[in-house]
Amino acid sequence: MPRVAFWQPGTMSIGRTILMRMFGCPRGLLGWLGGVILARTNRVHAAWVIGLLDVREQDNVLEIGCGPGVAIQLLAGKVRHVAAVDPSAEMLRQAAKRNAAAISEGRVELRRDTADHLPFADASFDKLMALNSMHLWPDAFAGLREMLRVIKPGGRAAFAFTAYSGQRRGGVPELIGSAGFADCRMVETDRAFCVLASAPI
Repeated sequence: MPRVAFWQPGTMSIGRTILMRMFGCPRGLLGWLGGVILARTNRVHAAWVIGLLDVREQDNVLEIGCGPGVAIQLLAGKVRHVAAVDPSAEMLRQAAKRNAAAISEGRVELRRDTADHLPFADASFDKLMALNSMHLWPDAFAGLREMLRVIKPGGRAAFAFTAYSGQRRGGVPELIGSAGFADCRMVETDRAFCVLASAPI
């Protein structure tokens, strides 16, 4: 399995601990503030990733690590159904508030869970996305395998990181490929990169 430099929770400094409470698995006042910041800073990149995925009206889409729900908001009017998971109760609260109408109409569902334990049936989704979240998963390889389980054969996935995520490009496409995804390719801008991949047919 390719080795990729992800954060190691057991070796965090006080500064890193604060950042994790704001952005990793946000909680409390710092988590609320982190959600406000993420909602403002992630919108442009979320729209970029959604464009790369080429979502269609009939698609069922899953977002891993939805944060305050900005990508969900952008997707809800474009596709049949959006599901999202996040381990943070604070982020799910903000996402639910931001997408209240779509949730009440049954077009959006939110679950508190992690990438390596997705509460969905096999082959449930046409498209998957993760923006600034894969480097925070407890086990990236296990999360990728779970995503491969819930995506339909031939479905498309996008794994994106902005510059402020701190994630390096090296090894990410190889890790995604080693989990079983095919056609992994990198798309880069000066402020972000995204690995696009597909589920084998």
